[in-house]
Amino acid sequence: MSLMERFIRYVKIDTQSDADSTSVPSTQKQFDLLKLLKQELVELSIKDIHLDPTGNLYATVPANSKKPSPAIGLMAHVDTASEMSGKNVKPKIVKNYNGEVIILNQTQQIFLDPKVFPTLINHQGKTLITTDGTTLLGADDKAGIAIIMTFVEHLKNHPEIPHGPIQIGFTSDEEIGRGVVHFDPKIFKADFAYTLDGGPIEEINYENFNASSAVVTIQGKAIHPGSAKGQMINSQTLAAEFHVSLPTHLKPETTDGYKGFIHLTQSSGSVESTELRYIIRHHDITELRKQEAIMLRLAEKMNQSLKQALIRVEIKPSYLNMAPEIKKKPEGLNRALKAYETLGKKVKAVPIRGGTDGANLTYKGVPTPNLATGGENYHGKYEFLVVEDAEFMVKVLVEIVRIQN
Repeated sequence: MSLMERFIRYVKIDTQSDADSTSVPSTQKQFDLLKLLKQELVELSIKDIHLDPTGNLYATVPANSKKPSPAIGLMAHVDTASEMSGKNVKPKIVKNYNGEVIILNQTQQIFLDPKVFPTLINHQGKTLITTDGTTLLGADDKAGIAIIMTFVEHLKNHPEIPHGPIQIGFTSDEEIGRGVVHFDPKIFKADFAYTLDGGPIEEINYENFNASSAVVTIQGKAIHPGSAKGQMINSQTLAAEFHVSLPTHLKPETTDGYKGFIHLTQSSGSVESTELRYIIRHHDITELRKQEAIMLRLAEKMNQSLKQALIRVEIKPSYLNMAPEIKKKPEGLNRALKAYETLGKKVKAVPIRGGTDGANLTYKGVPTPNLATGGENYHGKYEFLVVEDAEFMVKVLVEIVRIQN
């Protein structure tokens, strides 16, 4: 099966996770893809396979060389993001892309326009897989899954490639920050690993945000509006005041590179009570703590003005920047950089303005930088995958695991 065939097969399976769910994994439909992957691994003659009830699939490709070599892990996640539906994905194939506007959905007038997405120009002559404009595509991270599975099949068909033990890990709930909560490094048994969860193939990632989340709960006082004077406290009005009082320079639409942000992701409520959900991000942990403090101080200031504690901010940690740990144990990063060099491809380290399963796994003792997949515009209807770039990443994996004479 080709990489493109695998990818299209995977994206048609709805695996969207659910941040509001308390089950593990958050949605049972993620098992639909996990079970398929388990069966495909069986068909590839992989015998050491374990699918646990928390939504983690482990497998080992045994070494075919007696020469000592580290156990190398490869990981991707099966769930898709919540920003847009992942149900009834209808991928469209654009062969020999000509650099012009791509019609995703004529009826709804949805287009992939190189004037809006200038990186499209870099992919002229290649095969793109896009959405039909009504769903996300799911390249994040089913492209990573397709790359890993194609790589495993390639090794089976080319036993002359010498390699040590290769550990495969497919996780669930990565998009809601729970990807490796129940993932067991003792079962995974990798000395170092890679997530296949990046974007353009010219990029490699070993830095990511430090991350936390905040839930702001605002209590109001509902009174009939006809007799509300001096009595009503509209929690939604207070919520609006709270949000607009946060620094403008810390909104994600005003930041890039290493700059952090405070991002309102969801709001709901009524006159009586309102809840605001935020994610807080910064590459520097000290700056992250300052951003958390801004929110806490704002709540305190507003409560003092109101002369009652109506606003409460609860902050929870999500993940840490893996860069300090990767720098202590850089073998995996160096192997990846060497693989690119061998293949004659220039690559640059780019900080992730987000996180991966690898960030938390790194802090579980398995250094895990992030590799590209060839996908772009994740989490929405403008998402696309460059097939030839994804196929190139299979070659990168081959060079990473190849034992040199």
